[in-house]
Amino acid sequence: MAPFVEVMHKADVNKLYDEKLNRKRDSSRRRPERKRRQPEQPEQPAPKARKRRRVKARLFERGMGLDLPFLLLVLVLLVIGMIMMFSASYPTAYYSSRINDSYYYIRRQAIYAAIGVAAMLGISFFNYNKLHKLAPIMLAVSYIALVAVLLVPSKIHRWFEIGPINIQASEITKFAIILFFAHWGSLYYDKMQSAKYSVLPGILIFGSTAALLLLEPHYSGIVIIAILTVVMLYISGMRTFYLAVGGILLVFAVLGAWATGLLTYAMTRMDGWGQALIYTTDEMWQTTWQTRNSLYAIGSGGLFGLGLGQSRQKYLYLPEPQNDFVFAVVCEELGFVGALIILLIFALLVWRGITLSLRSKDRFGKLLGIGLSSQIGIQVVLNILVITDWLPNTGISLPFFSFGGSSLIMLLAQMGLILSISRTANIEKQ
Repeated sequence: MAPFVEVMHKADVNKLYDEKLNRKRDSSRRRPERKRRQPEQPEQPAPKARKRRRVKARLFERGMGLDLPFLLLVLVLLVIGMIMMFSASYPTAYYSSRINDSYYYIRRQAIYAAIGVAAMLGISFFNYNKLHKLAPIMLAVSYIALVAVLLVPSKIHRWFEIGPINIQASEITKFAIILFFAHWGSLYYDKMQSAKYSVLPGILIFGSTAALLLLEPHYSGIVIIAILTVVMLYISGMRTFYLAVGGILLVFAVLGAWATGLLTYAMTRMDGWGQALIYTTDEMWQTTWQTRNSLYAIGSGGLFGLGLGQSRQKYLYLPEPQNDFVFAVVCEELGFVGALIILLIFALLVWRGITLSLRSKDRFGKLLGIGLSSQIGIQVVLNILVITDWLPNTGISLPFFSFGGSSLIMLLAQMGLILSISRTANIEKQ
């Protein structure tokens, strides 16, 4: 028992020691701590409320940088377009008594392309929101251009010269229509369900523009601007019912213009529509010469084409192959597969442009980018329908492919605006 008693005794001693130690700790905790005397500090004045620094939108912004997929698609189409335009144009340029130079068209197109690419890259740094307030001014400039071109002494009033460049007034008008309705739709987006803010401005803007284009006459421009107006108003929030009513009114307007003889020039362009391969009279056979040779070129291309530079129809059979019918030569030389690949690149460009526009944090950027991207798709579809005789031969150029200075420079500048929308997508509106 002794060891057990000894252990118990030690346990009691340890217990007493622990209790004594705990009491000392408790007593030390209860003692008030002496506060050290702090030296008196002079009274500091209350800090003034700091003004929030406002970040102003600059004229040129860097943002996320260039969207490389979109830029590469533009450059690929530009390079392919210049190659095919040269292939289609050199016989006409060589045999022309006025030109007699195979490199005439490609030399000028290369200059226009260089100016356009420089404009595209420069405008990509431009803050597109600056155009918001300039939209009405740009629309007024387009009206001035449409009136000025009517004063040019010519049978067809479509171009006027500024130095070495021929400017087509309708190219300015297309951009002005897109810009103005992007501005209008972003301001009155919540009211676009009302006819006062959708149908009325649409009728006034399109009606006045179409009247001036009718005097040139430029019917293909009227068709493109009509489609652009509908697209811009629809994506801005206009009711579908109003689109149907507008379509009915447009039909009555066309019938009225036809009854009064305003569409005489258009009716002559519609002669032979859909009958290019059918012989009726010598006069009609001559009228459908260009469309018929376009169909010959498309058909002879087959699946894989005759080869680059091997087109036969461009040797003075197909009139003006470097302009509206350049894609017929593309089909003949590159075949169905090559033409399909080019159309796929166009589709990717339009899709990428719309995707970039939807990322914009403001409604103006969304509407402007979608409108500019849609213009490319609209012109490509209409051009294909014309060269295949699904639409009358009204003269609709193919973006990046057809020869033309003002159209190419304006097109590349508009691509720069889409790059600007992408670049500044991460800059919050202050």
